[in-house]
Amino acid sequence: MTKNFKISEFLESKFYDSETQQKVIKEYNQNKEVQYNIQKLANQLQVLRDYLGVPVNINIAFRPVFYELSKGRSGKSQHTLGKAADITAAGLKPKYIAKVIEQLINEGEILQGGIGIYSTFVHYDIRKRKARW
Repeated sequence: MTKNFKISEFLESKFYDSETQQKVIKEYNQNKEVQYNIQKLANQLQVLRDYLGVPVNINIAFRPVFYELSKGRSGKSQHTLGKAADITAAGLKPKYIAKVIEQLINEGEILQGGIGIYSTFVHYDIRKRKARW
């Protein structure tokens, strides 16, 4: 996908059991829009990784609607479109990662979107409009 990211990082997650994992891959393979969005997201995360100079790890990225609904969620997350990833970066705090993402957006280096700061990770998505939490 990019110099440092493989498609498996966007499709596989420790949160999926083996049956769910297979369904996630099947959903990806059948959806050209999701494939396009994940590539676009990977390109943005590569810019972030290059800037940070450390590995960026994806906790979870693509979460199909069926999975979201099974967890009692609305099914309208940017994750369902392949436009979002929950990430960490080696040795860096979520607040710092979010600050760098904001800087890169402001400099026009990566796409505008959502940034959510959590205690152990950062959510970044490419929804095209600013959203912060």
